Amino acid sequence: MMSTFGATLSDVREGHICITAPILPLALQQQGFGHAGLTFSIGDSAAGYAALTMLPLDMEVVTAEIKVNLLAPARGDILIATGRVIKPGRRLCVVSAEVHAEQDGVRNLIAVLQGTMVPVPA
Repeated sequence: MMSTFGATLSDVREGHICITAPILPLALQQQGFGHAGLTFSIGDSAAGYAALTMLPLDMEVVTAEIKVNLLAPARGDILIATGRVIKPGRRLCVVSAEVHAEQDGVRNLIAVLQGTMVPVPA
């Protein structure tokens, strides 16, 4: 799905990931803003990949639960999702993400997510 949205990793550090995605016509909702599904998807992926940076290479993660607060419409050209690990663990990883919309170099916070990732063998 990330390739369908044109999303790319733009920053990778231990416990921290940034994903950037253009707001493409295929991801617009009826008022012309980026759809909440795009916002949620890249936020969830950023949080999950952040958890992966804290785990051994033979592990993956799946989302057990994640909550999103949509704060503003996704107006702009691109979305930037920044995921981070709040608490790593062998059984559960607590994660968060912020999603910003950027237009003409100005970023606006449009969503915050918090959730739990479950490490699983690859």
